This record gives sequence, C-alpha cells and structure tokens, in this order.
Amino acid sequence: MVRRGFWVALGLGAGATGAVIASKWARKQSKRVAPTTLAREAKGGFLDLGKLVSESIAEGRQAMEERERELRAKMPVSPDDRPAD
Repeated sequence: MVRRGFWVALGLGAGATGAVIASKWARKQSKRVAPTTLAREAKGGFLDLGKLVSESIAEGRQAMEERERELRAKMPVSPDDRPAD
C-alpha cells in the first residue's frame, strides 16, 4: 500500500510539474507571437534593412567618385576641351 501511494504521489507531482512547465512555455510563446511583438521585430528588421541600403549606396558613391578621380588623373581634360551640352 505504501508503495502504491508513493507512485501515485510521484505521478501527481510529475504531472503538476509538467503542467506548470507547459503553462509557462505556452505563455512565453504567446507573448512571442503577439501582434505588438511581431510588429516591433518587423520594424527593427526594416530599419536594419534601410540602414544597410543607405550604407551600400554611400559606399557605391564613394567608389564611383574614387574611380572618377583615377580616370581624370589618367586623362586630364581642360575646361576648354569638354564637349558642349
């Protein structure tokens, strides 16, 4: 009888522990997929993407200007030699 009581108590304890852990996990997951959380994460992603695009454009402009300086140094053109617009 004591043995059966031990196993019943152990089963109840394990079940209760499992229920508490599952409840905490479910609550955490529901907060993770809440609309406000998803919107905040999406906004952060778009801001990061915008920052990357602007940095890429700036690097491209810098490389373009550098290349233009190199070409102008190789073939100097006086203002009188430029074609008319």
